[in-house]
Amino acid sequence: MGRTRFLILSDIHANQEALEAVFRAVHRRRYDGILCMGDLVGYGASPNQVVTRIRKLKGLVAVRGNHDKVCSGLEDGKNFNVAARQAAQWTLARLRPENAAFLRALPKGPQEASPGLWIAHGSIPDEDAYLFSDFDAYQIFQSHPFRVCFFGHTHFPMIFEQRDGTIEMIPVKKDEAEFTLLPGSRYLINPGSVGQPRDRNPKAAFAEFTPETGRLTIYRVPYDVDGAAARIKKAGLPDNLANRLALGA
Repeated sequence: MGRTRFLILSDIHANQEALEAVFRAVHRRRYDGILCMGDLVGYGASPNQVVTRIRKLKGLVAVRGNHDKVCSGLEDGKNFNVAARQAAQWTLARLRPENAAFLRALPKGPQEASPGLWIAHGSIPDEDAYLFSDFDAYQIFQSHPFRVCFFGHTHFPMIFEQRDGTIEMIPVKKDEAEFTLLPGSRYLINPGSVGQPRDRNPKAAFAEFTPETGRLTIYRVPYDVDGAAARIKKAGLPDNLANRLALGA
């Protein structure tokens, strides 16, 4: 019986330099599917380049993020901070029609990518909720009978494991961290952000997962941070959106 390997991406945020660094890192690898937990755009200055790249991928299963909704005009972003709203308005004005249509058509999470394997942006009950704590994880485990769910939104790589009635939060600190998911456990997994990490590691984050073996690897790869930051400043977007990239914050 063959094994299935997925590439896992989340929170690209219109960072072309980071996304291309990820694809360069995996260019010799074969994937049976690519899972994306949303927020293709927002904050960064390469929305058309990123959306065009993603929508042409074969085997893509994706859900929308909150920035995808606002940047494509589905929502008004009234709950965004000033910088995020300015970036969203800038993006909405510049998205090519086919890319805006792609973002508007992204489904609301959760979506089942393969039997027992789900993806969501924020969480399963609420696509816009932030999942940070073991109590947050407990509520999600109670809400839906998934076995493994990948999520994004927080930009922090982490794993929540439910085993024998207890929940353990496992932070991911290394640039290459390998795990084996246990058959008797359930998991919520955040691979981290491709385009705007916030865990004080500026490198782009992504993951690979093989359901049949339970093998999960979360990677960090360097990218042209200065180039991405310069592009943001040249576009006239807020300086803090550029400056935070080097800090991973």
